[in-house]
Formats: sequence, C-alpha cells, structure tokens
Amino acid sequence: MPDVLEEFKKYLEFLPSLGFKEVYLSFQAKEVFAKMRSKKELLEEIRQKLGDCKRCKLYQTRHHIVFGEGNPEAKLVLVGEAPGREEDLQGRPFVGAAGQLLTKMLKAIGLSREEVYICNVIKCRPPGNRNPQPDEIEACLPFLLEQLKVINPKVICTLGSISTRTLLNTNTPISRLRGQVHQWHSIKLVPTFHPAYLLRNPAQKRLAWEDLQLIKKVIEE
Repeated sequence: MPDVLEEFKKYLEFLPSLGFKEVYLSFQAKEVFAKMRSKKELLEEIRQKLGDCKRCKLYQTRHHIVFGEGNPEAKLVLVGEAPGREEDLQGRPFVGAAGQLLTKMLKAIGLSREEVYICNVIKCRPPGNRNPQPDEIEACLPFLLEQLKVINPKVICTLGSISTRTLLNTNTPISRLRGQVHQWHSIKLVPTFHPAYLLRNPAQKRLAWEDLQLIKKVIEE
C-alpha cells in the first residue's frame, strides 16, 4: 500500500504539467495523504521524540546525542554499539579512527557513507568507552527499532558483539555468528567485527572482508 500511495502522490504532482490547476479529493483521501510521511520526515519525528533525552544516566556525562545519519532510503544499515569520544564531541556516528576504517570497508564493496545509514544501539557515549549497561540499552533500544522499521533496509550489518547480541537476542559469541546471514524480522542481518576491534586485531580483517563480500552479495540479490 505505501508504494501505491507514493506512486499516486507522484501522479498528482505531475498533473500541473498537464494544465490541471486543482484536484478535488474526498475527505478520506485527504486523511490518507495527511498521514503520509517520507522516511526522512519519519526519522526526524523519531529524533524529536528522543529530544534532550534523560531516560538513563548517560545524559549526565554526554556532550551530544548521536542519533544516526545517512540515506533514509538505504539498502544497508550499519549498527554499532555506542558513540566514542569523537562521536560524542561531534554528534555524528563513526567519525573517529574506527569510523575512518568503516568508510574504507564500505568503499571496498563499492559503497559510500552517503549511500548507507549508520547508527548505534545507544545514542550517548558511556564514560571511558565502557560497554553499554543493560538499563542503558533498554532505555535506548526502542529508538533504534523505530529507525530500522522506518528505513526498512535490505540488510542490517551489526558491528560488534553488543549490537549483534541485542538485535538477535542471543548470548552466542560473534565469532560464531559472523559469516552467516541471519533474519531480523523480515530483514536479513549479517554480523561482523566492530572496526575498533579490527584496529586492535588487524589479523581479523580477513574475516571482516568475507563478511563484507557476503553483505554485497545479499544487497545485489
């Protein structure tokens, strides 16, 4: 139904070029169009709902909320665990050293940051870059789930164990989950190592490369 409505909307926008100055719609049709929002608008609504979030203790130490950024129509969404120091200072996801590696990883399969959407499980930096705690994940997870629902990508790539375990609801180590295509609702999910982990363990880049090739294959199917 959303695709049909979008095509009808384009048709209405085309009518003025044919000389039509007015189009009369029923009350019911007006209600339907009033509810229509682009993915960009829906993501902005989620961000507004998040507001100056104080749902967990991390608001006390953060500089900026890092909501996420990228293409609302992306076929690939990358989900990390939490903002780091640079991300907290700039309010953008993956802009530090790990972000530079992520950009190179995307480029290796023919993608740019502008083509994908990048976000994290939680939106505020944990002090000292510690792992997010269960109550922090619980407070922030609904916003990530809404982002994923709106974008509805072809593939989700979880970066690291925390985002992978959170979305797959499992305690299985990422070393056993990576290299496979999983299902998150109706969306395919491919886990891989977090870029920060790869910077500390460069020998694992070969396995991450295999995961990237798997992601590319799924996107192109």
